Amino acid sequence: MAAYVPVPWVSPLLYAAVLVGGLYYTLAGLAPGTGPPFWRTAGFAAGLAALVALETVERRGIRRGIPVRACLPMAARTGLITGVVALDTSGLAQALFVLLPFTAYFVYGRGVALALAALCVAGLLTGYALTEPGWHREVERVADLLMLCVGLVLALSMAAVAIGEQRGRRALERYAAQVAELSAAAERNRLARDIHDSLAHHLTAVSVQLQIASEFRVLQPDSAQRAVDEARLSVKRALGDVRQSVRALRDEESHRSLTAMLAGLARDGEDRPRVTVQVDGTEDGYGPAELTALYRAAQEGLTNARRHAQASRVTVEVVLAADAARLVVTDDGHGFTPNGAATGFGLVGMRERVNLVGGSVHIDSGPGKGTRLTVTVPRGHREEGLT
Repeated sequence: MAAYVPVPWVSPLLYAAVLVGGLYYTLAGLAPGTGPPFWRTAGFAAGLAALVALETVERRGIRRGIPVRACLPMAARTGLITGVVALDTSGLAQALFVLLPFTAYFVYGRGVALALAALCVAGLLTGYALTEPGWHREVERVADLLMLCVGLVLALSMAAVAIGEQRGRRALERYAAQVAELSAAAERNRLARDIHDSLAHHLTAVSVQLQIASEFRVLQPDSAQRAVDEARLSVKRALGDVRQSVRALRDEESHRSLTAMLAGLARDGEDRPRVTVQVDGTEDGYGPAELTALYRAAQEGLTNARRHAQASRVTVEVVLAADAARLVVTDDGHGFTPNGAATGFGLVGMRERVNLVGGSVHIDSGPGKGTRLTVTVPRGHREEGLT
């Protein structure tokens, strides 16, 4: 059983009540005869002080991380309580026996606590049987026995409730840690997708444009200069995406329309490949999450057409219907095997983003056949912001 911490205020409060009651019983002259000798009263108070010291050592050990079993010497506690009960003339100290099963419940579990409770009752009955043969006819002794039983029941019930509360709190802490870990992982994946979908796309465009400039700088300097100018524009767009991502992290994001963003894709490198964009329907009713998924999917399709397929033409078609949106990106490049093992992070991130909004991705391609990317996104999801 996992170690639990006993309720800290129960034992000191009971010690204080027994001390006050025992001293009052002695000082008020309620004890029979001339009263107990001084040494007995002093021993009674010293025993309670030793119990308090034991509680203090226990709490310090728990705070320092010492195992709870080592901090709860049950034998010492039992001996001290037995001594205090023997020295007490008022009979109130018998209530201290409830602390034994109460403390054992936290350390050893319910079975040991119930066994100790039974031993406490059996010990009291044995004491009565040895010292007062006719105790069962005395109302005071029967009342003491019943009060001890009631105290044991209450102590065990309190311990069970306290352990249940601690167990629930620990489970809640574990759940909170798991939620924090999952949230951090989800945020890392989101940032990875954004970095890949934005910066990687623009850097690919810059690479293609600079390659064009390098190839044509001697024979066609005007084409080379246009490619350099396009590379500068791509760098500016990349910086704009970075700023937009920062605004998203600061909750200062301003959303752009899908049509405007797709038009920007058509301008990213007009020489190779030629990009045609067509959008039908209205964006009303589609949240930032759905529009982001569509835009990033189109961006990924165009990036792959430029980087891998060496396509000369790319067509981006979007239909925004009343129930779902459909994106189709078609290129005339080399194509590839969609179910091959070498699936890049871009396709994985695109599928993750589309799945988050309940959409689906289908890729139709093959060597020498070009590629057709189809993304369907239902209307009405609100998972992520438009970045």
